[in-house]
Amino acid sequence: MTNEAPPLGAADTARANFSEAARLHGQGRLEEAEPLYRAVLAFDPTQRDCLYNLGLLRKARGDLAGALELWRTSIAHHPGHPAANIAMGKVLGMLGRVGEALAAFDAALAVSPRDIDALNCRGNVLARMGRHAEALESYDQVVTLKPTYALAVLNRANVLGALGRPEEAVAAYRAGLLLTPDNDEVKGAKLFQQLQICDWSDYQAASDLIVRRLGEGAPADLPFTLLAHCDDPAAQLTAANLHLKTRFPVAPQVLWRGEPYAHDRIRVAYVSADFRNHAVAHLIAGLFERHDRHRFEISGYALGPRVEDSKRDRIRAAFPVFHDVAQVGDLEVARMIRAAETDIVVDLNGFTAHCRPGIFAHRPAPIQINYLGHPGTMGRGIMDYILADRVVIPSGSEAFFGEQVIRLPHSYQVNDRDRAIAARTPSRAEAGLPQDGFVFACFNANYKLNPPVFDVWMRLLANVPGSVLWLLEGKEPVGRNLRAEAQARGVDPGRLIFAPRAAPEDHLARHRLADLFLDTLPYNAHTTASDALWTGLPLVTCAGRGFAARVAASLLTAVGLPELITGSLEAYEALALDLAGNPGRLSAIKARLAANREIAPLFDTDLSRRHIEAAYATSWERQRRGEPPASFDVPA
Repeated sequence: MTNEAPPLGAADTARANFSEAARLHGQGRLEEAEPLYRAVLAFDPTQRDCLYNLGLLRKARGDLAGALELWRTSIAHHPGHPAANIAMGKVLGMLGRVGEALAAFDAALAVSPRDIDALNCRGNVLARMGRHAEALESYDQVVTLKPTYALAVLNRANVLGALGRPEEAVAAYRAGLLLTPDNDEVKGAKLFQQLQICDWSDYQAASDLIVRRLGEGAPADLPFTLLAHCDDPAAQLTAANLHLKTRFPVAPQVLWRGEPYAHDRIRVAYVSADFRNHAVAHLIAGLFERHDRHRFEISGYALGPRVEDSKRDRIRAAFPVFHDVAQVGDLEVARMIRAAETDIVVDLNGFTAHCRPGIFAHRPAPIQINYLGHPGTMGRGIMDYILADRVVIPSGSEAFFGEQVIRLPHSYQVNDRDRAIAARTPSRAEAGLPQDGFVFACFNANYKLNPPVFDVWMRLLANVPGSVLWLLEGKEPVGRNLRAEAQARGVDPGRLIFAPRAAPEDHLARHRLADLFLDTLPYNAHTTASDALWTGLPLVTCAGRGFAARVAASLLTAVGLPELITGSLEAYEALALDLAGNPGRLSAIKARLAANREIAPLFDTDLSRRHIEAAYATSWERQRRGEPPASFDVPA
């Protein structure tokens, strides 16, 4: 008689292999688990849990195509199992195939409509597609089913911000932080939404914490939103690198692998979500129209959101080839750029709203350039160059940029000298301004305002009797919060005047009512600075350390008014006070600005076009010679 167990049958062996494979998989011993999974599938090629788990293993090893194949097999044989659809949707989302990802999550929800993971992931995909209202509905369903599901609470906050509901977004972030107080990724998002409504209740403490956590390697803020409160270029580079690492945990498929192109003209593709009534479009439309068509073949790729307006019509007409790719995945857009044998692709978004860095992570072109939309680095490994100038990136600052630096001879910022200003200027009474008082103005976005700058502004109002501060109207809490901040500094809240939104040409015209434009720090006026100077309104700036904090200084240099650049908030305040009290000096500056507007490099669109084309040609020639990207200056 023997005590040995009887031999296992094939089914028992398969069950044992699966149990052991799952145990090894759970311990991270993937190499040992995979052959056992394979053995199970050799016995039963449609075993549901084995197909699912082996797909997860393949995903963990970076074999996303293999994972998708396994999950498709599982779904084909087990359509009632939502987990495979959810897993497949997540990978499709990672690959930028958002339409297919949405279909996968919808399939899972058709089987299990209360699955909070599927609902949350569906919201994420919809948000990426710009369908924010639908995304909010998905997140609301999750929070209703499970109010303590922190991920959905925070995703809901993100989409509320995208919908332009910052006050609700702040409340949602605060609720999410109660559930996950150590969640670093939320800290910057919450502060940015607070800045949108000028809620400065914890401004300095929040900013300091974010910068400290970035230094410790935590992705505590996004590269763009960091610019609103941090002027440390080293921290800005860190944020960009951490964001790339978080956004692309698996290296995307590379499309251009060194193949040489032989074209009569340099092929340049511009990619942007802002081919519409947007600050970037206001600046760059004239460049598209003036490109040298004998030397350059240009094309446009319009990301979301889809907006049909006169600016989009003008830009579309400027491109011989214009693609609307708002609903096309990152990989497919990259394939379009690669199939066109594009020599240079220019990203006009960077990390700003509706950006699609995944397109450029696929390396669709030999040369990839970061320009205009994002005033800072995009980190190391995704873009080859950044277009700049000697002011925004001074010599010695190159180490803070992941890109090689191309310095244009004047300002990096192209301007459209065809921008129309309405012929009629409203009266001060119509604009709600005093007839005789000195009008300080700042039409920068609300998120650029902060306590240190506002302190200066309130002291200016206190020291210039009868003066007012003219700001751009924002969301309802903005006026309430800023008036409270003025009151707390001993200034009559009625001296803050808010300008309602207006058509671009009418907005430019009303600049004529102001006496002096006051800049912000650490995120300067950019397009708004050019607006002021184009209309003849002088601007006082304080130059900081980072790109975003030096743009107004670049513009003032290019328009021939460097004396309006200061190096500290103390000097900024003293200069603004002097100009407010010295009408003769201010009038002389306005006269110089009016004369320089016609002759200075800043508003010479064709000159900027020639310099930008020279930058493209030099980078292209380097690449044709087999030389790696390297910083260079474009001669005047």
